Amino acid sequence: MTAIQSPPPRQDRPRLRTDPSGSWRAWPLRDRILLGLCWAAGLFLIFVAAAITLYMAFKGIQFLRPNLLWTRPEAAIDQSKSGGFLDPMLGTLLIIVGALAIAAPLGIATAVWLTEYGKPTWLARMVESGVEVIAGTPAIVLALFGLAFFSQGGLGFLSTTGEGGAVFGRSLLICCTVLSLEALPMIVGATREGLMSTPRHVREASYALGKTRAATIHRVLLPTARPNIATGCALGMGRVAGDTAVVLLLGGGTLQLAANGSIPGLNTLQGTGSTLTTYVYANSPSGEGGAPEKAYAAAFLLLLLVLALNWAVDRIARGDGRLGWIR
Repeated sequence: MTAIQSPPPRQDRPRLRTDPSGSWRAWPLRDRILLGLCWAAGLFLIFVAAAITLYMAFKGIQFLRPNLLWTRPEAAIDQSKSGGFLDPMLGTLLIIVGALAIAAPLGIATAVWLTEYGKPTWLARMVESGVEVIAGTPAIVLALFGLAFFSQGGLGFLSTTGEGGAVFGRSLLICCTVLSLEALPMIVGATREGLMSTPRHVREASYALGKTRAATIHRVLLPTARPNIATGCALGMGRVAGDTAVVLLLGGGTLQLAANGSIPGLNTLQGTGSTLTTYVYANSPSGEGGAPEKAYAAAFLLLLLVLALNWAVDRIARGDGRLGWIR
């Protein structure tokens, strides 16, 4: 009877270090160099962001006075007589709210149609391409398009007009309409990401309970994607708040909010005005306003607004319970 021989002992092959928590000193030289470059890039970005924030904070706190927040700007050579930036603050808030009121429903509806329907396919591809084109179009190009489009005679009720019925194509309402195009791609992208990340079995469970597709979208998918929708809206508001070209060309460039029309509330949007960005541009050291100290104060206030939006985006993305009211 032949004895069964046991197999020879297996020699363990050398294993590659795959543990990400392992010491980087054992990595190949090329990987260590790349790791060092990644660290350097991250630290450089942190340094640039901290330098901008600290510099603007130093300048802004130095020149920011409480009376600047509730006094209206005036045209004057002497800074002490040129007033504050109450109207640019209100103009910024009107622009943000107005642009979001247009972009949010349109962006959410577009994302829902692309994700849940997407038929006919050729039309869905054209819509996706259109959103990408808008996202990559410079703001000055959108401003020129808005100026040419809203200067038509039939759209005179949206803007200021001159003698003989000439339509200027400039008003805060037109600014909101054009700036909504800048916020639209962010809302569409964030909403689509939230809808596509929802598991398929959630939809199937809703259908199994007898819910229609429309009811599933309204009662299941959109509530699930609320954090993503809020993130897209916050990013869109930051983009709108920081725009200068569109407001400069389409806002009229007036220091104070100038109403136009007879409908209360709407006449302010039909009139002209400015925002904090155009106020900073006009009163910067290289501008024509001659009030650089107030420009630094307004820039600091605008920076606080952008930082607040970024903070909200970060908390929403992490699902912080303290912002449950947003979700």
